[in-house]
Amino acid sequence: MVRYNKLVCLGMLFFLAIGGTLVAQEESNMDFGLDIGIGAETFNESDEAEPVTYQSLSLNPDFGVGPFGIGVDITVHYRFTGGETGNEFEIRREDWVPSGDTKFLDIYLPILRYVRWGLRGEPLYIKLGSIDDATLGNGFIMGNYSNTLFMPELRIFGLAFDMDGRLFKFPYLGIQTFVANLARFDMMGGRLFIRPLAWLDVPVIQHLEFGYTMVGDRSPYLHLEDKDWDGDGTDDTGSALVWGVDFKQPILSSAIFSMTAFGDIVQQNENLGGMLGLGGSLFSFLPWGFQARFLGTNFIPTYFGPTYDIYRPIYHEIAGSTEELIPSSVGWFGTTGLSILDGQIAFHVSIDGPFVQPVPEEPDNWVNYPHLRGTFRLAEGLIPGLDFSAWYDKKNIQSFADLIDPSDAVIGASINYQTGPAVITLEYDIKYNPEAADGDEQWETTAGLKSSIGLF
Repeated sequence: MVRYNKLVCLGMLFFLAIGGTLVAQEESNMDFGLDIGIGAETFNESDEAEPVTYQSLSLNPDFGVGPFGIGVDITVHYRFTGGETGNEFEIRREDWVPSGDTKFLDIYLPILRYVRWGLRGEPLYIKLGSIDDATLGNGFIMGNYSNTLFMPELRIFGLAFDMDGRLFKFPYLGIQTFVANLARFDMMGGRLFIRPLAWLDVPVIQHLEFGYTMVGDRSPYLHLEDKDWDGDGTDDTGSALVWGVDFKQPILSSAIFSMTAFGDIVQQNENLGGMLGLGGSLFSFLPWGFQARFLGTNFIPTYFGPTYDIYRPIYHEIAGSTEELIPSSVGWFGTTGLSILDGQIAFHVSIDGPFVQPVPEEPDNWVNYPHLRGTFRLAEGLIPGLDFSAWYDKKNIQSFADLIDPSDAVIGASINYQTGPAVITLEYDIKYNPEAADGDEQWETTAGLKSSIGLF
């Protein structure tokens, strides 16, 4: 009864907040939206052999004024179990009750879907919640890291905070910070950068930028169900620390062609690596880039990348090993894409790999082969009512046929179709887990179908 009383109080406070916001909206031109959604989602439950499907009921209010915005996600997952009456149902306990390694904040902090201020690239940018594009500096240490890989089973609440001295008319200093999970502070980092020549009235040279980045992971084995990863009978512990210096120098800047030179020198534990690159855009809608990478023994470029949370224990073993698991090598990285119709159609692809296989005696080792990442976005407006996005991240590309082989891949797609006030959303994700325990399924698939109605 106590739990139900608390829920009722929380519910009353929530709707009072909505009412107060509606009143404030009339007085301060504040934006307000409220969606109610129903649907179904699949979960990979640890105690079930097969994925489990739950129905869902969600309440999603959004508030916004100027550059500030906040969104809330209150979702109840339930399924009918029949029982004696044939109408009994159960609520997914993991959504509301901490158990095992799950903490109170792990569950209740992500009810805040997002909190934001400004946009990335502006002098002040703050985002809290689900983040799938966290990048520090040139991205050679952290590039497009995502804390959303385990949704819908696990929603993680992170923080990205960037502030440029230009905000205070002092363009000489700036800072970028990131926390993957504010409930645990397991992985976090930051970058401090300076523009020592900003005082010069020379358009190119005054933008020369130097930076120092440091990112650490206090719990490389956090997301493993079995914390005894090496099988020695005790739970594994450890940490990872990556730091480095970088520079960025614009060379050309015009509507037809732009080019910037950049580079990094990075230390991972005892391992050293570096990169030199050029990048820019052609006709403002064709981005391009190329890097030459010089990788020392056991060095992993873009250590904190888009799929890092899946490969955490593997990277930790490689970077922390005193043995030569990956010989030193020289690699490459290339990127291009397309963005047209004011970004309504956007495509981006990047691929990296070694010039010569580092461990040719191990033909199945993924470090010998290219790694590809592609994203596609069709924004709402081009096709009335339709919004589509998809992503594909693939390691171990040994042949052309491997491009469509989902092994060692993370694949996702999201489709939104709107008709009047109703939005139908279909989300599908498939992940290959290279560290699945013996007898466990290496393929982890989640899917969700939801229909929501905007009340405001």
